[in-house]
Amino acid sequence: MCQLLGMNCNTPTDITFSFDGFRRRGGLTDHHTDGFGIAFFEGKGVRVFRDNRPGASSPMAESISQYQIKSLNVIAHIRKATRGDVNLENTHPFIRELWGENWVFAHNGTVEGVGVCEECHYQPIGTTDSEAAFCRIVSELKEMYPAKPSEKEIFDAVVKVTERIAEHGVFNFILSNGHWMIARCTTNLHYVCRKAPFGKALRDDDVSIDFSQYTKITDKVTIITTQPLTKNENWIKMKNGGYVFFKDGDVLYEIEGTLPEAKPHV
Repeated sequence: MCQLLGMNCNTPTDITFSFDGFRRRGGLTDHHTDGFGIAFFEGKGVRVFRDNRPGASSPMAESISQYQIKSLNVIAHIRKATRGDVNLENTHPFIRELWGENWVFAHNGTVEGVGVCEECHYQPIGTTDSEAAFCRIVSELKEMYPAKPSEKEIFDAVVKVTERIAEHGVFNFILSNGHWMIARCTTNLHYVCRKAPFGKALRDDDVSIDFSQYTKITDKVTIITTQPLTKNENWIKMKNGGYVFFKDGDVLYEIEGTLPEAKPHV
């Protein structure tokens, strides 16, 4: 299946170290060769780069690594196609406007029975179950709340809507509006929260970095990914049915496993 990568932090941060290791899984260290995509939030805007070529060999992915874009929230995806042809319109992440904001979504897994909803406000452009599910999510949120609700209400509503979809398959996803990030796990999703004192990290392809050379004591950076990208950090593995709401590099709300209600994280 596909793999996911997300970053949520409290200061604009360069994701190059994580992205370079991640995109190598698209044809070098793993077999996710059916395209890649990455979205960087910048204020109210979002830069989205997608290519239906493998992430490991795509010239676009190489240029993104050299560009070193800094962002508070980033979502990336490497694809192993299970539904839909290998083409640009089926390449994650997907983007829609909701409540005057850009919402970005990427999914790992397969969900059955999520077809096109003709009466829904949002319609898919491609033919993946992932984009159809995303359109369902934002359509139902728009119907539930004509005006933007609180972050806690958004989190609870996302849980309610996506739990129904998740009953029909594997539904690991990352979702962001540029202010926060929500991650949901069915099978594999891990995260690590980096903060002072920063040290060295050793990537799974044996490339290392000393984060203390690039950070301030107040920085907080959380990385979310399908499989851990480093060998020497304490990655937290999410459980089946778990949700985490990240903001400014912190865990704000969390549902562990299948617990029905979110708990403020203290």
